[in-house]
Amino acid sequence: MTDETTIVPLLEPREGIPPVVENPAELARVVRAFAAGTGPVAVDAERASGYRYSGRAYLVQLRRAGAGSALIDPIRCPDLSELDAALADAEVVLHAASQDLPCLAELGFHPRALFDTELAGRLLGYERVGLGLMVENVLGLRLEKGYSAADWSTRPLPEDWLRYAALDVEVLVELRDVLYEELKATGKLAWAQEEFAAVLAHRAPAPRSDPWRRTSGIHKVRSLRGLAVVRELWTLRDGFAREADLAPGRVLPDSAIVTAALELPRTTKALTEIPPFTGRSARKHLREWLAAIGRARTLPESQLPQPSTPGDGPPPANRWMDRDPVAARRLAAARTVVTSLAEEHHMPAENLVQPDAVRRLTWEPPPVVDEETVASRLRELGAREWQIELTAGPVAKALTELEAKELG
Repeated sequence: MTDETTIVPLLEPREGIPPVVENPAELARVVRAFAAGTGPVAVDAERASGYRYSGRAYLVQLRRAGAGSALIDPIRCPDLSELDAALADAEVVLHAASQDLPCLAELGFHPRALFDTELAGRLLGYERVGLGLMVENVLGLRLEKGYSAADWSTRPLPEDWLRYAALDVEVLVELRDVLYEELKATGKLAWAQEEFAAVLAHRAPAPRSDPWRRTSGIHKVRSLRGLAVVRELWTLRDGFAREADLAPGRVLPDSAIVTAALELPRTTKALTEIPPFTGRSARKHLREWLAAIGRARTLPESQLPQPSTPGDGPPPANRWMDRDPVAARRLAAARTVVTSLAEEHHMPAENLVQPDAVRRLTWEPPPVVDEETVASRLRELGAREWQIELTAGPVAKALTELEAKELG
């Protein structure tokens, strides 16, 4: 841990704020410069989460030894495939890579080798792994993090924002270098490399068939008619949001949808008594909102949505004792082992082995529980080899001892 008195504010990029790349000629110069650079490439992307409908990138930042830093406007330069080809053999350094990889892929940028500084920090047992705190604790430098939640779709981007963006990659490679040595010294480098490869190989799950069921607060809606209102309003809002490229919550918050489903307003006056419907974005569509509620109210019973059915996984853990007390005890035994091993190796339990894998294993264990069958099941559930090596034996032992106790 760095002493607070020795922390140095990082206020300006070493070469100043680079100009924003906004046309093919400028992008070609960046490609040539980064192709001629050496070593890992620090990369970051800024989105407009909470402001825009899509998760696209609105600024891409890069830094490499010998090339300096670059800021690319992906609205003006939406194809980074030439940069991707130029850096095909380079290790890409990202912080919380899973957040940025999808929007980089949309631009044609696909890292082949990855170092994720956040994930490395987790494996090393750092308690707080945000970029600012990692830079502070590891390098003794303080980053300004005031613009992380800004609307990066803003144009032109203010100078302070650009300075912040450039600083986000300014020392990312230096952070990577220190963490690399720490991983090597603690025997965790191979584990980290498996994790980085898994991040790169991950593919997003297929879209949900009923995405409206994820409306926050929907559990309050008990009637099928109310669920129909949620479905109609959610679908209508999604269309407005997509068309306007606004985050859906900026068109109409989930709380308004749920309240309308509970109250079933019949008139514009009743609808506007629900405060969010009087907001600027929502007020433009009062007639459409009311019509959607009317459609839901008059749907035939056969067309009403049914309560959600359980997925293919186990129920929530807090229901296990009622549903299957033996499985609940298996889960508790396995969690105790995982927690102990995680403490021994100085990392969060969820990084030692995925909690969902532990739940699925203990809800439906193999017919014969031993180290080999537990390892096979964990592998099926997506656990990495290093995780299996550390956990399969101890978990199998705990489960067999529990089974013997239950039978005895």
